[in-house]
Amino acid sequence: MQLTKFTDLGLRVLMYVSQHDRESLITISEIATQFNIPRNHLIKVVTFLNKTSWIQTTRGPSGGLRLGTDPASLRLGHVIRTLEGSESLVNCQEPPCPLAGMCGLKSALDFGLNAFYEHMDQYTLADVTQARTAQVILQLQQQHLSISH
Repeated sequence: MQLTKFTDLGLRVLMYVSQHDRESLITISEIATQFNIPRNHLIKVVTFLNKTSWIQTTRGPSGGLRLGTDPASLRLGHVIRTLEGSESLVNCQEPPCPLAGMCGLKSALDFGLNAFYEHMDQYTLADVTQARTAQVILQLQQQHLSISH
């Protein structure tokens, strides 16, 4: 199993904006530069994250992004489930499978996927952005500020 690019980018954005110890807001362009991500892809992700209220966006010349919720309350299983947007690893309807409804594979895969989400719910955004991760993110932000000024 591999997470979609959308989910990967969503997690990176949340991690990046969770570390914020400066006056100016974080911009989409800054994140795009730091992670070498196309800005257009990032706009779609940020729009979605804003709709979930996990981040807040401000428009205008001094606008940007900030975390919209407490990182300790953001369970990774819930975040990944929401970003992935799919309830199952397989779609038995497209193309229609003659085993649908009587197949043990879908049941096993669904059970495994739920176990994955439950395991990931043991971690929060705060858990995965502690110590070294936080230091690296803050260094990236400082690096960006020194280059842009």
